[in-house]
Amino acid sequence: MSLNRSERLRTSQELASNFRQAGLTSSKVQADLGFTEEQLNDTLTLSQFSDPVNIWILRDYLERAVISAGGTPAPYSVLTEQGRARADIWFGLRPVPEPR
Repeated sequence: MSLNRSERLRTSQELASNFRQAGLTSSKVQADLGFTEEQLNDTLTLSQFSDPVNIWILRDYLERAVISAGGTPAPYSVLTEQGRARADIWFGLRPVPEPR
């Protein structure tokens, strides 16, 4: 799954929106997901170094965190449920830990 520049920007903005809504700190997300600071930054910005599996894990984790906080997650324009099936075939997605 390769995203063009516009899709990467939109997805990064959607992840950032849900990160803000979740009200979590970077260190909390890193601890829950086992990400380093660099991995989290790469994933949030969809840098050339970001792992597609980490992008989906962060997406799902943030969505759950927003819902747990009583909010409504910002919708994803690219990381849709239809896209998940393809991503699982291509990358072998892993279960996402619950926000603690």
